[in-house]
Amino acid sequence: MARQPKENLYSSFRHAFEGLYYVIKEERNARIHLLATILVVALGLWLHLSTIEWALIITAIALVFAGELLNTVTELTIDLITLERLPLAKHAKDVAAGAVLVASLAAALLGFLILGPRLWAKLCTLWG
Repeated sequence: MARQPKENLYSSFRHAFEGLYYVIKEERNARIHLLATILVVALGLWLHLSTIEWALIITAIALVFAGELLNTVTELTIDLITLERLPLAKHAKDVAAGAVLVASLAAALLGFLILGPRLWAKLCTLWG
């Protein structure tokens, strides 16, 4: 089988953005993650996070979205292979979803550790 010619860089990025768009458009949980991201970024801007805090927040957000993208790949691939309700297919989908859950819980904990004390202090000064 002959290899297809490599795409140019623009096409590669276009396909990547199409994939992101597809996941956000089609996957409810990805939209929930996007909303959480917008809220966390807005809160981070309001709380004037440090560079290292932003680095941690951005890493957590990226890991959750990467997990969500890979979960979608898993689901789509299994559905492409079979629409039967096979135990192994179910387990594969469940494990992929579990990976996103682990990343999401870790990101939420990180967010509480970084944003919580700053938010509490800021609210105390506003209401105090």
